[in-house]
Amino acid sequence: MATYKKRGYKPKTKKEKEVVVEENSTTAEVFNTLDEGASKTEEWFVKNQNYIIGAIAVIALIVLAYLGYKKFVAEPQGKEALNEMYQAKKYFEDAANGISSDSLYTLSLNGGEGKYGMLDIISEYGGTSAANQANYYAGMAYLNLKDYQNAITYLSDFNSNDKMLDPIAKGGIGDAFAQLEQPSEALEYYEKAINANTNNFTTPIYLLKAARMAIDLGENQKASEYLNRIKSEFSTSAEASQVDVLIGKLEASL
Repeated sequence: MATYKKRGYKPKTKKEKEVVVEENSTTAEVFNTLDEGASKTEEWFVKNQNYIIGAIAVIALIVLAYLGYKKFVAEPQGKEALNEMYQAKKYFEDAANGISSDSLYTLSLNGGEGKYGMLDIISEYGGTSAANQANYYAGMAYLNLKDYQNAITYLSDFNSNDKMLDPIAKGGIGDAFAQLEQPSEALEYYEKAINANTNNFTTPIYLLKAARMAIDLGENQKASEYLNRIKSEFSTSAEASQVDVLIGKLEASL
């Protein structure tokens, strides 16, 4: 058992002197080990200082290059892409409003009046926000032109957290699969559209589409859940007026 020794305490017996010598020896050994470790670390740094400095310099250059690219290349390019997309977007909006729809959707894709179309924006300004938006417009244009495979391709390349565009894009993919008579895939994307965001506009639309697709697939329990959700959560929506008839058909089939 260790005993407490007051400061200035001097060992009296031979045994106590041996203990003190041993303690001092152990302490000295610890400090020597630490010194050796520090010396080895210092030697390693000295030996590899050129590599270390080089690595730091490379990292600094990468950071500066990224900041420079973002400031002097990406940002100006993004603004230019948005300006170039203006006419194509106008074609799309006019088509969506029913003005010579097919021809305007085609112009929105391929361009006109010497201006870029959405496909040009995607090709020329890849990686920009404008190119990402162009994927959405291109996908929806193809959907309206009944080119369902291209609609799926471009809408799948669109990434957004927008509360409206994200579910509409996923729902558009569902519509394309439905037209291609792939009901399982259509239901999957209608469900993704439902889960993307809950709102009074898109959610009841895709709940109803998911319910109809589930009925076609014989998934009546799932269909019933979606229909009842419309009835309870979105009772004032246009889709709610169709729910009771579909629930009645489901109950009759069961």
